[in-house]
Amino acid sequence: MLDPTTQFIVNLFLLLGCAVFAGELATRVGQPALVGQLLAGVALGPTLFGSTSLGSYLGFTSVSPMLSSLQFLATVFILFMAGIEVVPEQLYKMSPLTIAMGLAIFFGPFLLSALVVPLALPGIPARTALYVALTLSITALPVMGIMLSEFGLIGSKMGVLLMNVALINELTAVSVFAILLRLGAGGSGGAIGVAVAALSVGLFIAVMLTIHMVLRLLRAAKLWEPLKAAFSRTWKSKQGNFALLMVMVVGSTLFSQFLGLTYVVGAFYAGILVTRENTGEEAHRAISTIFDAMTWGFFVPLFFAFVGVEMNLQHLLVPISVLAAFGALLAVGAASKVAIGAGFARLQGWRDPDALAIGYMVGSRGAVELAMATILLQTGLIGTTIFTVIATVGLVTTIVAPIGALRTWLSDPKCRAELFARVPSLAGPGRATRLNPPLSWEEMRALYSHQQAPISPQAVLTTASSVPPPAASPPPASPPDESPPAPPLPDSSPPRKTATAPPELPAIERPSLPDRERSPWKRR
Repeated sequence: MLDPTTQFIVNLFLLLGCAVFAGELATRVGQPALVGQLLAGVALGPTLFGSTSLGSYLGFTSVSPMLSSLQFLATVFILFMAGIEVVPEQLYKMSPLTIAMGLAIFFGPFLLSALVVPLALPGIPARTALYVALTLSITALPVMGIMLSEFGLIGSKMGVLLMNVALINELTAVSVFAILLRLGAGGSGGAIGVAVAALSVGLFIAVMLTIHMVLRLLRAAKLWEPLKAAFSRTWKSKQGNFALLMVMVVGSTLFSQFLGLTYVVGAFYAGILVTRENTGEEAHRAISTIFDAMTWGFFVPLFFAFVGVEMNLQHLLVPISVLAAFGALLAVGAASKVAIGAGFARLQGWRDPDALAIGYMVGSRGAVELAMATILLQTGLIGTTIFTVIATVGLVTTIVAPIGALRTWLSDPKCRAELFARVPSLAGPGRATRLNPPLSWEEMRALYSHQQAPISPQAVLTTASSVPPPAASPPPASPPDESPPAPPLPDSSPPRKTATAPPELPAIERPSLPDRERSPWKRR
């Protein structure tokens, strides 16, 4: 039996290494890296490797206490990074319909799942059913950002809408999660328990909002920049700004934990306070760079690998009722988000294909949902079977979301042309072409050969390597005295002569040299 320290290092090495490489493989097939990272943990956990004698010897039957401490730090960093991506000023610019869409995408699946969970899992406590319904109702903000970047929608009207909707959804989910946890920790039910939970959450949010407003007032009074400059002159410790930021994060998590709201709420709202206006553009860039490197390069792969280790897909098969419950929850959680998202998108005037693609993308899940499920598992509020169901639903919906949106756009000629104009790489012989070939064989042959064949406008839009078509009629040949000046050569260079067609392209009639130099078909 390995000693605890050696086992910890072996587990850390295998989990981190497998998660990093599996995440890279997932991105190469068009999926978020978290899919590969989570599957790496599933393969190393009790589902496969952990059930063998070697896996048991190495301690992959569950997450060890030493790894649990690392998992706590990973959860804090992930929620803090999720909070940094929230821009408070963006909330003031949202339209009422966008806010209503974000709330509906959360509360619609939440209420439907709360009704289905007791039917799918008979005997489950009502409070546990609410926890499960909550985790099935979250739209992942980081995963949404990844999909928008992949589809070339960052900064577009659709991209802004989806990020705002995911922001409202995530803020609502974290607040409702805090209320449910405080309600469970208080031990009292009924109206008194709900009032105490709501007051606790209200107190925490009020403190955070007060800090945010004070900082805004200081900026408006032009006092914040002198204060920061004075701090930089007087504070002599190396990386003192980063150290104080970490103190703020830990203090926020402690405050939320003290109120019974769990530490993830404090980490999330601490990230919201770290804005460009508060820190300055340069400092915000430095903070984002540091936390991006630490979170996405170390904590995120480990976190999803931990989630995979804590899953046991064998529990989905025995008894068969668990598999049926998984199917029911997957159908309700996915279909409700797609239907509500597409319906609200149609109300805002989006075309049917775009509205359906929006519905698919708001159904993605990710780190926040799994962080909440991990806390519920660690506190004993749910068991391994329910945790596996929640994590598997999140995994499947995260895989389906980009594929569903992509197929929807590819099925409509106009949306397909717009997609390929935004992301030309999808028009080549890659994932999009394999899913739904946009070009006929004759068009592909014409585009990727040197023949002067007619090319349709759709073919020009749907490929990154398309060559612009020649002019309708070539310009007349210039007289010798009006020829374009030759490139810098010695004065003794003879006058240039009219070129003939190269031997490898005998079928193409090439114009005279002066005209060819002005032609888009000249060879470089």
